[in-house]
Amino acid sequence: MTAQPPRPPATPAQALSAMDDLIAASLVGQQEMAQRLGLNVTDLTCFGYVIQAGEDLLTAGDLATRVHVTTGAVTGILNRLERAGYVTRRPDPRDRRRVRVAAEPAAVARVHALYEPYYARLHTLFADYSPEETAVLTDWFTRATTLANAYREELREP
Repeated sequence: MTAQPPRPPATPAQALSAMDDLIAASLVGQQEMAQRLGLNVTDLTCFGYVIQAGEDLLTAGDLATRVHVTTGAVTGILNRLERAGYVTRRPDPRDRRRVRVAAEPAAVARVHALYEPYYARLHTLFADYSPEETAVLTDWFTRATTLANAYREELREP
């Protein structure tokens, strides 16, 4: 851990402003990353979930739930990802009516090559924090994601 000067106290308003800046930078960054990969942001997000799942292959329904879109929308996303060489569909060994989505290794390598320098910098940034501080950050990210997803669902209710 790199020695850092004491951090000044911050108000919730300052934290929200900093979060808004991070979200804006992330949205623009994701758009640029997706363009470099020949994808749109939603397709890249779905592919990210496929990568994250690893060998525990997701179904179209799993993806729809994670991205908060309909299964019909996921079908279109998977069609585009398959045509672009990012995924393949495999029959579910336990249920022939379902398919599982597998990431193509060459596509995973392209995505990792693009993201690894950024993630290395984030790892360096996290090294400035103690394990206890990183635990607080992880808790906040997790809880804020749950809150954001719940609010998105509320907005969709009639």
